Amino acid sequence: MKAVFDERQWQHDPQHFMANGAMLPNPEQPKRIEVLKAGAEAAGCRFEAPGDAGLGPIAALHSAEYLTFLETIHARWQRIPGSGAEVIPNIHPAARTDGYPKSAVGQAGYHQADTACPISDGTWEAAYWSAQSAITGADMLAGGERSVYVLSRPPGHHAFGDLAGGFCFLNNSGIAAERLRAGGLRPAILDVDVHHGNGTQGIFYDRDDVLTVSIHADPARFYPFFWGHAQERGEGRGLGYNLNLPLERGTPDDDYLATLDTALQRVRSFGTDVLVVALGLDASIDDPFQGLAVTKEGFARIGDAIAKTGLPVLFVQEGGYLSDSLGENLTRVLTGFQEEA
Repeated sequence: MKAVFDERQWQHDPQHFMANGAMLPNPEQPKRIEVLKAGAEAAGCRFEAPGDAGLGPIAALHSAEYLTFLETIHARWQRIPGSGAEVIPNIHPAARTDGYPKSAVGQAGYHQADTACPISDGTWEAAYWSAQSAITGADMLAGGERSVYVLSRPPGHHAFGDLAGGFCFLNNSGIAAERLRAGGLRPAILDVDVHHGNGTQGIFYDRDDVLTVSIHADPARFYPFFWGHAQERGEGRGLGYNLNLPLERGTPDDDYLATLDTALQRVRSFGTDVLVVALGLDASIDDPFQGLAVTKEGFARIGDAIAKTGLPVLFVQEGGYLSDSLGENLTRVLTGFQEEA
């Protein structure tokens, strides 16, 4: 299986993460690259560097105002007397229609949903090349590859069109799906991250040309809290084109796989001809976030089930945090997929 990664993705090195009122080390560490790359190579992946398709495919989903913010905010932040090393918001608007301030502090609050997406001097370049990796992967699939793995880091599925959040800045899976759609294909996004892909849902919520399906821990008591509930089905033309499948905390393999069958049936019903898998590995029983309880064997079964769709598949890396099983979980998904395919 071909794989895509750019070395500039190492440059994002977030230090802080506020949870439950405590400032903690950020779990979205660059070391994830090392572990995930080794896991993909153990499954036979051969990595290539992405091309540069420019801002066009990214701006197809993200506003020019937001992209300007991401590219310039760190330098502006450093001009604030006494500012911290990272851009972290401390105030937010009540609604997206509220006034747009000139202040760097105000714009940080407007464009960053939470304290889990600090921006440092290397964030924009890393996020840009993470997105370009997904774009190149999509182009490979459109060019005839049956499957491609993209090591997108930082991840992307919590990023809305003009809002970062949850370690995410650019919505890599969504950008890839839009690239495939613009090329004449009919893509579905299947998100298997333990956290609901709220940014992906938000971007496509009123559209009927990209199906979005997410399996995740029930957000009633789990991040992102405000999105990911079963009644969220889309709106306008998109009504019925979004499917959320929330699971109880600690859900094990068999129940997870039964839910995956439901998700894949919806993918088939959409007439999907290319599948983007937002590949979070944090549903693992070993993951620090402890949302679900999928085992190593369960991840192999996930890969096998996806392969049985017979669709071309683009795996875009989302979550999955440092644990003893992280790399092997990726190996198991990709091996399970290739053995069936």
